[in-house]
Amino acid sequence: MKKSHIAMILAFVIGVGMLGKAFAMNEDIKMYLLIFWGIGMALAFLRLFVNNSIKKMKGKNWKVKVAFFAVLLGFGLPFQSWFRNAVLYKMDSAYLGGSIAMLVVGMVFMTFFSGYAKGKYVERKAGSSQVMAKS
Repeated sequence: MKKSHIAMILAFVIGVGMLGKAFAMNEDIKMYLLIFWGIGMALAFLRLFVNNSIKKMKGKNWKVKVAFFAVLLGFGLPFQSWFRNAVLYKMDSAYLGGSIAMLVVGMVFMTFFSGYAKGKYVERKAGSSQVMAKS
């Protein structure tokens, strides 16, 4: 078993375990955990999208590159500042540790899961083209 699969499964088990414990014991943090798990997954997709877009920048005009990074920073920096000031700093400190942990677990899980899903998709696509070639 690959290390990425182990990390993906471990992140999923930790996330579900934290959520299960919070819901089973009816803790006040349960909704924060659920929200931060979703935010972590969304941030993983955003990071993968940005990394993929940066790889496609090779050979582009410098103006396109500057425009891309200007838009990226124009949206990213104000959102990051808002999230830090309006959400994290105003959160109860008792919820902060678990919420940040859930954010990281969601990012780790979705990063590895998207790689796993992409690999399975490529395998199936390659397998179906071989079947068509035989018939």
